[in-house]
Amino acid sequence: MTELSLISFVGLGFGLLAAGAITGLLAGLFGVGGGAVAVPILYELFSLLNVPEEVRMPMAVGTSLAIIIPTSVLSFIAHRAKGAVDISILKLWAGPVVIGVVMGSIAARFAPGDLFKIVYVAVAAVSAVRLLFGRDSWRLGLDMPGRGVMLSYGWLIGVLSALMGVGGGQLSNLFMTFYNRPIHQAIATSSGLGVLISVPGAIGYIYAGWPRMADYPELAVLQPPLALGYVSLLGLALFIPTSTWMAPRGARLAHTLSKRRLEVTFGLFLLIVCGRFIASLLA
Repeated sequence: MTELSLISFVGLGFGLLAAGAITGLLAGLFGVGGGAVAVPILYELFSLLNVPEEVRMPMAVGTSLAIIIPTSVLSFIAHRAKGAVDISILKLWAGPVVIGVVMGSIAARFAPGDLFKIVYVAVAAVSAVRLLFGRDSWRLGLDMPGRGVMLSYGWLIGVLSALMGVGGGQLSNLFMTFYNRPIHQAIATSSGLGVLISVPGAIGYIYAGWPRMADYPELAVLQPPLALGYVSLLGLALFIPTSTWMAPRGARLAHTLSKRRLEVTFGLFLLIVCGRFIASLLA
């Protein structure tokens, strides 16, 4: 290993430890799975390491999906044990969600890096508006829609989650609460989507990134055995311990703040990230 690659390796290691801690704190504070927070943090970290722009965003997305796997599995088991998961919705969504994830992963192999930013900005902006200005009275219906709408939305959740690097919680929570489902049931059911999205999504990003990352042999820290395609294995090893360590601390901090203050804070965070990505798109 050359002196330059050794410095990059050490820098990436410390950066991932710090990024995992920040992600865990914010994920616990805002009550999200971490993907919406991890992607922009990983993007900035890869920027500092001079990862080329065309692969920087898909690398952040792929690594985020892999990081979500253990947390989504544990979360789903816990929520199901409490009987809070609506299994009927998960069964209906399972097929179209996985198909959407596969299609999104295939698109990742050929899509320009800007597409990932555009998807993130679009979804995050809608979520931010809902958090900042939404009312409990905002409803699309008093019960879940018909099978056709549900299947279509499941597919859309899969595609957007795969391109955004999230477990689908933001999208499914938004949908279910608009159809009068309690927020706790929406969160619990969304935990099952995290498993359906993160596992095939991570595998898909390994496939999508393998031939493209080979075009950058100078990035030794992002090549096998430290990375597989668009998934940083070093990121998994260093990101997860610090994020899981800090998440409970973020959750405890959340209990000191009002629900409205949390909504406003997270909404503003999403708008800041949107602004950062929009600026990079216009640069």
